Amino acid sequence: MTNPLEALQGVVNACLVTPALVTGGQPEARHLDALAAGGGGLVLDIRDPMEPRNFDEPDHARRVGLEYVNVPVTPGTLTDETIERVLGVLRSAGGRTVFFHCGSGNRVGGALIPWLILDRGMDEEAAVEQAMRVGLRSPEMLQWGLDYARRMGPA
Repeated sequence: MTNPLEALQGVVNACLVTPALVTGGQPEARHLDALAAGGGGLVLDIRDPMEPRNFDEPDHARRVGLEYVNVPVTPGTLTDETIERVLGVLRSAGGRTVFFHCGSGNRVGGALIPWLILDRGMDEEAAVEQAMRVGLRSPEMLQWGLDYARRMGPA
């Protein structure tokens, strides 16, 4: 069985966060093929459906046996509801391997912070470091993730 990170070799900012969660930028069809062949289960795409891609990602993912979920993260969707939808997908994945991506990993980093803090028990500093490893570069994405985690975390 191919390691999910090996399956995504060549994807910008590909990062193995946990054995069942790999993150990164926009994949190509060959990456989804390899992910499916290696036992991957779900693609969580947070790009807007109107963003350009070089292939029909939702259709291709489904054809190779991957569940495909799109939760658009755009300047107009930086809300609690969006984070809660992302968290819902990550929390309901069970033991399936998830590939969580945007265009570069930047938006993934921001949306991942609450999961790292609330679900994985990381402190803020460690969560931000991990988010930066997966591609976080935007102060807005950083603040979005941290604000949610701070408000929803233990008092």
